[in-house]
Amino acid sequence: MLPTPKRGFDIAEFEIRLHRVQARMRAQKMDVILLTSEPDVRYFTGFFTQFWESPTRPWFVLLPLEGKPIAVIPEIGAAGMAATWVEDIHTWPAPRPGDDGINLLRDRILQLPRRFGRIGVSLGHESILRMPAGDYQRLLDGLGTFEVADASMPLHQLRYVKSAAEIEKIHHICDLASDAFEALPHSLKVGESERQNCQRLRIDLLERGADNTPYLISGSGPGGYDSIIMGPTDRIIENGDVLIIDTGTTFDGYFCDFDRNFAFGHADEDTRRAYEVVYAATDAGFAAARPGATTCDIYAAMWSVLEAGGALGNSVGRLGHGLGMQLTEWPSITADDNTPLEPGVVLTLEPGMEFAPGRQMVHEEDIVITQEGARLLSRRAPPELPIIG
Repeated sequence: MLPTPKRGFDIAEFEIRLHRVQARMRAQKMDVILLTSEPDVRYFTGFFTQFWESPTRPWFVLLPLEGKPIAVIPEIGAAGMAATWVEDIHTWPAPRPGDDGINLLRDRILQLPRRFGRIGVSLGHESILRMPAGDYQRLLDGLGTFEVADASMPLHQLRYVKSAAEIEKIHHICDLASDAFEALPHSLKVGESERQNCQRLRIDLLERGADNTPYLISGSGPGGYDSIIMGPTDRIIENGDVLIIDTGTTFDGYFCDFDRNFAFGHADEDTRRAYEVVYAATDAGFAAARPGATTCDIYAAMWSVLEAGGALGNSVGRLGHGLGMQLTEWPSITADDNTPLEPGVVLTLEPGMEFAPGRQMVHEEDIVITQEGARLLSRRAPPELPIIG
């Protein structure tokens, strides 16, 4: 087991992130970027709180073309933000629906040096604008002639390549989850529900040192499963069933995301063969994941194995994705994504297929791209489908 990583980041890490985004802002002629979502705010400030679970208050951080981030936040968060490297903090007594920080935010933007007359806002795919639509329109009206530019892709690209400290955190939570999955066969039980079996895994993850398991899903059925996003349910596990459990568990705000499959009592030949196919597809994706290749190359390598193995289709729509501060991050591993791979990129490999009508098999591992190629962060699943009982 690797040592537990230090929580948080050195100020130098945030300085590097800011320097990188400001270089992109100059290239794309943006005077300022407005951040409103938890991952983006945390990435550039280090402000890490569970209070984002409350939808009552909006939170704003400005990334100026020159200088450090500027926080425009509810008063309740002032002490927390002051504990980060951010020094320029402006507050209002939220919630105040009549003007929930919008005039304060507008004024602070207008006080910044104006070189290009463009403000960056995350508006594209896999981004979120976490403020009321009416307030956003009021802000734009108050900014007059500012042109709005979509900042989602520059932000995606910055977070796409992880630092050594980020990778260490992801590797650590992958280790904890790998330990828990390897111990799980001893606690899985026929005659109990998906929910009961998964609850023991959740408890074990916390006892091993995980911070939280916000994502723990399952699917089960005779010889396979037809859904991988709806469980755990109260369906009782029986002999002949296959159970998939997929977890997104966190340490210091960074996710792992991988699954494991289990058969109970016995597994028919089609089920065993499907497991072997998705396992081999993962190997093919791993071999293709190297600097200079693209997400399309990984997809093609995995899909060729799945297709040759008799895949009827893939309802997931992709064969993996980025991973980090969110359970799923940009990019998606698809036939046409074509994002270049480079050292420091963390991805999931997630080949899945429908191998018979209404029966799926999905397998997932977490990897990081290095100069030499891919390196596993999760510990590899058994090459043969585990049989429980």
